[in-house]
Amino acid sequence: MARKKETITIYDVAREAGVSMATVSRVVNGNPNVKPVTRKKVLDTIRRMGYRPNAVARGLASKKTTTVGVVIPDISNAFFAELTRGIEDIATMYHYNIILCNSDLKKEKELQLTEALLEKQVDGLLFLGGEVTEEHREVFSGSHVPIVLAATQDQREERPSVITDQVGSAQEATEVLIREGHERIGFLGGPLTDPIIGYPRYQGYRQALEEAGRALDESQIRLGNYRYDSGYELAMELLKGDAAPTALFGVNDEMAVGAIHAVQDLGKRVPEDVSVIGFDNVPLATQVRPLLSTVAVPMYDIGAVAMRLLTKYMNDETVEQNQVVLQNQLQLRDSTRLQEAE
Repeated sequence: MARKKETITIYDVAREAGVSMATVSRVVNGNPNVKPVTRKKVLDTIRRMGYRPNAVARGLASKKTTTVGVVIPDISNAFFAELTRGIEDIATMYHYNIILCNSDLKKEKELQLTEALLEKQVDGLLFLGGEVTEEHREVFSGSHVPIVLAATQDQREERPSVITDQVGSAQEATEVLIREGHERIGFLGGPLTDPIIGYPRYQGYRQALEEAGRALDESQIRLGNYRYDSGYELAMELLKGDAAPTALFGVNDEMAVGAIHAVQDLGKRVPEDVSVIGFDNVPLATQVRPLLSTVAVPMYDIGAVAMRLLTKYMNDETVEQNQVVLQNQLQLRDSTRLQEAE
């Protein structure tokens, strides 16, 4: 087994280049007060020796690590993957590195990861989790660095956040199906105990029916786990029932695509026999046939705006608005009879 190479230190570089450690430090940190010839000699030595500055040591000296912690619920979910891309692009623009941690939608893991990141002396934290509970607030309150919530919100509005209008957009999606003339509109949702996605999107569905003078029919409601298989199985269950719906609203695109395939596997057509609409507008929405009508959520923008908001707090810039609500937009395609938002 090969022996591990010894760590090259700033002392080794200084000795090899024939300069002081202070000069090497100035070159590494981009200080302009170094002669061009000396700078070139130091940089050549750094490359030849494979020297890497110790970020931890530099952080201790400056009291900044230029690192941001990000707690994300499910990196395999296209929604959060796109949101994270927005975070990373803005972080790079402002010269921050990110440490990305996946919580697997588990509250205890969210709390553990948050504490671990804060212990690593990150300069700020972005939290993309589920419900902000009293336990979360307790962990957050012990932090001396800024924390911004993205795609989630503290109901007490104690923390800065970047969100979209879940209730209003779910209502608009349901209204599309109502305008098409459907009497029975199936709802494929998530847990109603989920205050971030599950319950708000159910609220929007319910409000649309109420405002249209429709009674809420519990037999048309099925709750799952946001996954494709869940959407498929729940849609199949509804469509095989005595009062089969002629339209289905999936609270995310994975469930909606599962519903499309359930309709097709029963020998029916979308949207001629059953209209289907989803929510989020992840890439999957344009990879299925017919193309999925959905609510387009500005996933990238949520991440980018949240990261920019965090940089303002980290750099003591003026923050005019700490509760930011971005706009969703209906994207009607081929899985509904209505092709354009009215």
